[in-house]
Amino acid sequence: MAVHIQLDRPHAYFTNLDIITGRVILSIFSEETISAINVKLECESRTRLAMPPRGDPRRGPGYRGGDRAQNELEVHKLLYKVQTVFPSAELLQQQGGEKSSFTLRPGTHEYPFQFKIPFNNSCSSSNSMLTNLHVSGARMEMARDTNRHVKKPLPPTLSGFPGEAEIQYFLKATVQRPAFYKENFRARSALNFLPIEPPRVAPNQRESYARRNHQFAPFVPLPQKQSILRKQSTGSISGTIPPKISIDGRLPDPAVITLNEPLPLRVIVKKLNETTEIMFLRFLQVELIGYTQIRAHELQRKEASSWHIVSLANLAIPLGNSNTPINKDMEIDKKLWSTIPVPNSVPPSFDTCNLTRSYELEIRVGLSYGSPGSMKPELAVQSLRMPAQVYSGITPPPALLAELAKRGGPSTTTLGRLQNTTTRPSPVSSSLQPPVFSPSTANLIPPSIDMPEEAPPSYEDAMAEELAPVDGPRRDYQQPLTAPLVGDSKRSGLFGSNERLFP
Repeated sequence: MAVHIQLDRPHAYFTNLDIITGRVILSIFSEETISAINVKLECESRTRLAMPPRGDPRRGPGYRGGDRAQNELEVHKLLYKVQTVFPSAELLQQQGGEKSSFTLRPGTHEYPFQFKIPFNNSCSSSNSMLTNLHVSGARMEMARDTNRHVKKPLPPTLSGFPGEAEIQYFLKATVQRPAFYKENFRARSALNFLPIEPPRVAPNQRESYARRNHQFAPFVPLPQKQSILRKQSTGSISGTIPPKISIDGRLPDPAVITLNEPLPLRVIVKKLNETTEIMFLRFLQVELIGYTQIRAHELQRKEASSWHIVSLANLAIPLGNSNTPINKDMEIDKKLWSTIPVPNSVPPSFDTCNLTRSYELEIRVGLSYGSPGSMKPELAVQSLRMPAQVYSGITPPPALLAELAKRGGPSTTTLGRLQNTTTRPSPVSSSLQPPVFSPSTANLIPPSIDMPEEAPPSYEDAMAEELAPVDGPRRDYQQPLTAPLVGDSKRSGLFGSNERLFP
């Protein structure tokens, strides 16, 4: 017997509200007796961390285990839906509702299935033994059940941390055979998942920013070499006043970056003193840094990943002119990054039971001063970091937002007021202090009298049953292929996809 899963409409990825339809296809070469065929839609979040040995300062008082280093494995079933495609309800009714076996003739048999992807996870409090099993080479490990669960939106597919962390979505078909000594047949089909983004706040004119100040040093010419006819001259400070500047990196407030879209970034330079010197952009680098917080029971680890958006060097782009007044915005041309989208391998921000992903945007700006054709040798490179959220770019359908408002959630405009009035401007940093991140002082929105006290709304799974799937263009989303972290039949290496695993 051979079993495989065939989807009716394969996608590069699936999202919330999508209806997954397909067929389980059995190719039987001789008569087979089976009791049932089940199809499951699952999402597993797995983490595995090594425990420091006894005496290691990283080992806290809550760690268990002996002197040698051990591994902790934590597994959460974030999504688990089961559908019995054979026998049908009518066939069971004919059998009187009792469990029985059925003999299938040789040939090809097809059984359709259908699942609708919800909004939120439904993490179970306990897992099966097979789910908790992990095989690493010749070593078998068993995960402990955990009581830490959170009710949050389903996270995206995540890979890139082989042997340490992963989030996988998949369909699994199981052909059950009544005899305990006969193997069950299984087939598995991996799915790529990218969630719908949360409701956005109403558009506003406010910006969040990171800022650094810098004071250029006075220019001292190099001393001339001594010759026979003249003595060596000593360098003297130039009579021009070196500029003092501020550098801002600005994002909309709240700071949201969208997958597969250019950064909504502005980089602004200002003169803070009277000087006739002209500023020049010599270097620009924009990097998106992702932080993955990995938890496995008492153990925690933070991994960093990065994506270079822009990296430009050997520039000589003038900013303003010799008559640019103090505090005049000299904005760096957005064309340097406005045509470069955020890579499709960046997972959106998420938080689930044992994994959290957050982001920072790092902007490095290199500046010099002088005049055209005669720039001073000093190159000042300043680094700005801004926390940001990454959204998937899958806009929730209007019917979903209307349903959210109808059920008592704050409207998009009210939510914008709620976000905008909970933050306050911070003082500007000096060049010796870390960069400041705060909303700008301009265009502050005053508190609304009818502003709700509850937290921003989230999608409810009850809405998913009544709404149609997202109808619109689908952007690309890819995750690197890594060796799986799991220990079930097809992925552990112990069993083939159609080999024996007792129920």
